[in-house]
Amino acid sequence: MEILLVEDDRHSREAVMWFLQEQGHKVTECDNAREALAKWRVGDYPLIISDIQMPGMSGLELANAINGQPDSWRTDVVLFTGYGDMKTAVAALRAGAYDYLLKPVDAEELATVIQRVAEHQALLRENRELTKNFDARLKSATMHTVQELTQMRKLVAETVMGKVGFFSPQMQAIKAMALRYNEDRTIPVLLQGETGTGKEVIARLIHYGSELDSAAAPLVELNCAAIPHNLFESELFGYEGGAFSGSLGQGKKGKLDAATGGTLLLDEVAEMPTEIQAKLLRVVETKEYYRLGGLQKIKANVRIICATNVDLDKKMQEGSFRSDLYYRLKIGHLVIPPLRERQEDIVPLAAMFLREFSQARKKRFSGINNGAQQLLQTYNWPGNVRELRNAIEWAVFMYNEEELQPCHLEKVVKGTLVPADGRAAVATGEKRIILPLPESGLSIKAYNDLIVQAVLDAHHGNQTAAAKYLDMSLRAFCYRLEQMRGRQADNEASSKQ
Repeated sequence: MEILLVEDDRHSREAVMWFLQEQGHKVTECDNAREALAKWRVGDYPLIISDIQMPGMSGLELANAINGQPDSWRTDVVLFTGYGDMKTAVAALRAGAYDYLLKPVDAEELATVIQRVAEHQALLRENRELTKNFDARLKSATMHTVQELTQMRKLVAETVMGKVGFFSPQMQAIKAMALRYNEDRTIPVLLQGETGTGKEVIARLIHYGSELDSAAAPLVELNCAAIPHNLFESELFGYEGGAFSGSLGQGKKGKLDAATGGTLLLDEVAEMPTEIQAKLLRVVETKEYYRLGGLQKIKANVRIICATNVDLDKKMQEGSFRSDLYYRLKIGHLVIPPLRERQEDIVPLAAMFLREFSQARKKRFSGINNGAQQLLQTYNWPGNVRELRNAIEWAVFMYNEEELQPCHLEKVVKGTLVPADGRAAVATGEKRIILPLPESGLSIKAYNDLIVQAVLDAHHGNQTAAAKYLDMSLRAFCYRLEQMRGRQADNEASSKQ
């Protein structure tokens, strides 16, 4: 810290200066107050340490002179004297001195005072800097926020538009209709399509639109299949304090509250309890609802989008889905076709995913050769776009070549493609599992392993579903799977030797 030391006694001045320099401070010395005042006017000294009793101008007069200046805030004055009476102390404080010390100066006490002055000056200068440059700092902070928002909008745009791919005429028509729905938030929308076709992405397109005008509005998602029936009402509508045993005393807002001004996406809406369906219908029709245990009617300023991968007509016939809700939601209706019914999308989507994952993993892939394209178009893609994306991600993870080739897709298409030369089909109800027949022969254990693996892949690794498909107990299936993987591990180990 820059310190201005004022003392007419040379020995006393040199002793204090030595101590201050030992503490790491930069010291300017003066033997009289008038010289000190002149130096202060042209310099920046956060601290002045001055004797009171000096010929000519005293330390008190120096403190008064500095205190009368507009920029006196930039300096704290500490006075010391050999006369320790109350009158002198009061005079020092009235002159605007920060503190008052007695001679001989105690080193520890002086160090403590200097530390307090340093903290005081730091706060004063920071406050002055913030006050002086408030507009500039606010503008800078606002600009940073705007840049972050622009980046967020760009990322949303890439997620909503760039990572979907509307290549086929069917998807172009769906995109155009989704943008029409974006223009009117009062229209509920029902999205239907198989798992993995991109219903959530279309919902985001309806919410955000092409220009991302709704980027600041909330998009709240609720998976109806993931909520226990006894908690569904409180999760959707919220509840008032004390509405039920174990509830929070202050109550809790629901998903409808969270989506105010934006969109509520109800995924797997067919799993919604029938008693809640009636209350959702009232929200859609009247734009009003009550929290659980509440008496106050709440306005619902929210767009409702529902998505499902099941046949709601069949659900209505079974009595598990209300027909009045179905027809009310169906005002805005989009059916997203499975990937196998829009062949024009498969290769462009695969190329888009290939670029995305190659860039992310710094791989060399830049295209798909004709054989791999034919393989992709031949496969049935029961998992739709999600399965295609996962297949390309796996291929990029495993390989690093210029072009995607058929061998890179072996894990995905193994045992599931339309048979070619040297392949055989195993009938399993309505579907077929295609198994390769190697020229060197095939043991029955290997044959069974291929069936287990093909069924497991067809059910996306879900062991419970695969066991049910094979009419086996889960325990028996897991045991067979463990044996199969053990044989595979042994074969890999022996091949490496």
